[in-house]
Amino acid sequence: MELFLIILGLLALIGVSHVLNRIVPAVPIPLFQIALGAMLSIGPGIHLELEPELFFVLFIAPLLFNDGKRTPRDELWALRGWILLMAVGLVFLTVLVGGYAIHAMIPSIPLSAAFGLAAILSPTDAVAVGALAGRVHLPKSIIRLLEGESLMNDASGLVAFKFAVAATVTGAFSLPQATLSFLFIAVGGLLSGVVLSFLLIGLRAFLRRLGIEDVTMHMLIQILTPFIIYLICEEMGVSGILGVVAGGIFHAIARDRMEPYVNKLQIVSTSTWSVILFVLNGLVFLMLGLQIPHVGSTIIEDPAFDNFQVAGYIVVIVALLYALRFVWVYLFSLLERGGQTHREKLKSAVLTTLSGVRGTVTLAGAFSIPLVLNDGSPFPERNLILFLSAGVILLTLVIASIALPLLSRGKPQEEGGDAKRLSEREAQYRIIQRTVEALREEMTEENKEAMLSVIADYNRKLQQMGTQSHDFRERQEARTVALQAWLTAIGAERAEAQRLLKEGRIQPDTAVYFEETLSRAESLLQSRTRVFATAFRLALSRLWRRLKHGRNGDAWTPEEARKRKQLKIQTSRAAMARLREFMNDSNREEVLSLIVRYQEVVERLKESIRSPERKELFTRQKKELENKAIQLERDTLQEMYINGEVTLGMMNSLRFFINAMEAAVAEEQLE
Repeated sequence: MELFLIILGLLALIGVSHVLNRIVPAVPIPLFQIALGAMLSIGPGIHLELEPELFFVLFIAPLLFNDGKRTPRDELWALRGWILLMAVGLVFLTVLVGGYAIHAMIPSIPLSAAFGLAAILSPTDAVAVGALAGRVHLPKSIIRLLEGESLMNDASGLVAFKFAVAATVTGAFSLPQATLSFLFIAVGGLLSGVVLSFLLIGLRAFLRRLGIEDVTMHMLIQILTPFIIYLICEEMGVSGILGVVAGGIFHAIARDRMEPYVNKLQIVSTSTWSVILFVLNGLVFLMLGLQIPHVGSTIIEDPAFDNFQVAGYIVVIVALLYALRFVWVYLFSLLERGGQTHREKLKSAVLTTLSGVRGTVTLAGAFSIPLVLNDGSPFPERNLILFLSAGVILLTLVIASIALPLLSRGKPQEEGGDAKRLSEREAQYRIIQRTVEALREEMTEENKEAMLSVIADYNRKLQQMGTQSHDFRERQEARTVALQAWLTAIGAERAEAQRLLKEGRIQPDTAVYFEETLSRAESLLQSRTRVFATAFRLALSRLWRRLKHGRNGDAWTPEEARKRKQLKIQTSRAAMARLREFMNDSNREEVLSLIVRYQEVVERLKESIRSPERKELFTRQKKELENKAIQLERDTLQEMYINGEVTLGMMNSLRFFINAMEAAVAEEQLE
């Protein structure tokens, strides 16, 4: 029961850390989580320990598997040379130089254990620096390099760490044997990860062929996949770490090429994995906070250590890591021809160096250090290694959160330009635009009708905002373009009605009535003379029908009314299709405005002919989606603030803009 309550408390603190980050976005989430974990550990009886090996299985396997799945392969392939230099070359340089330096500085840490400490300090954490990336406007090339580096150096650093720990535990180490073992373990892990992923994807395909399409069960197989790959690879004696990385990449390829059908599964998978990763990343840093007081008090109370000296060790290690990283990046950037100037290369090297924040993998590796050696004696200086690892993580996070914003101040992202400061009107437009994009991604066959209705409402808002920004001359030009678009749409409606008449799918009377309404609309758009002439002709036509059929000549039976509505729906869809073909860069806004009008007509007509059951389902779905859209607007606003697109002073005004939209939605729902 105690463990259950502790876990509940940790999960609650993860939520609290994200709320605090929303309030103070300048402080990275990991720092909040470490502080909250430390505060929790002060409480009476709060103590949580995990088996070292369990830490790798529980945290590293799913985190690296997801990194492999979500990493943009095309962009990383373009940076493959740099990624290999950083993820393999720099890691082994850090292990070699760092190991000897740590052992020389702290002789009580054996050389093999020093290599292990250097190995777990070599991987960088793109997630930790990701909390800063938007706010500090890092160039996209550096962000992609950090993502690719963290994916690969997690694997290379942890494999080197396992060798170093094994040498410390057993007391035996042979470089030639270690090299051969490393190649066997690395290649075996990569191949095993691909083969096991292929088999698991094949299992899911086999279940689908049997007619088992349950999304929940397929999602369960996905969740179990990284754990299965890791455990089987470790049991085979190859690298489970490289296995889950290879498995994640293979799953991403399979998703793109072999599983294009799984629309609903991909939506559920994205949502589920976002929650899993949200929890796992938060738990790791909270557990670091939980351990800091215990490990810190052990080091502080140990007479063998001088507190200021231990703090100095942390500063020296961080300085060494930064120095190795800067020299490595800068020297290889000088070998590249063309592209950046010497000053730009220097600044890029500094940004890349300071972005090398240590995080989840470093911490998980430190926690996985065995408690005892093979002979039963305690692992040498385990508490000190944990304390140094925690100190390096904290110091690199603090340095990055302070130095990176200062170095990149006033510089928008080099690629994309998304980080430019927006005006309030542009921000409102951007919020609605991104909300529409997010809604489209969540559209399924089940909610398509309600989703299109909500998107049509948002498109109408976009059109209204665009129209209000025009001056008089622009409005005149817009009217001319809109007239051309409208006449094009009417022509498409007329052609569709004639096609349906020829095919015998509508009655001649219906076709005549529909042609009259189109002619009247066409005349209203053109000259006043044509308006009067058309009105006179339509009045004569109506008088003739009354003389022929009596006073009820214009009355429609319910079946006739339904057929005419269905005809208007079909011709409106034809008009929208023609308008999309007619649309270009010069008339986009006016054509989109007309498409929105047609969408409104279609929705209104479909609403009028729905059965009561479908009306109820549509209303319920639309209400849920409207509420979801409001939350998406708030999320977008917070993201824009973090990315530096809006100022703190604009936040209240933009929140009022969203609240006003929410009030309007609530009023419509009450009606």
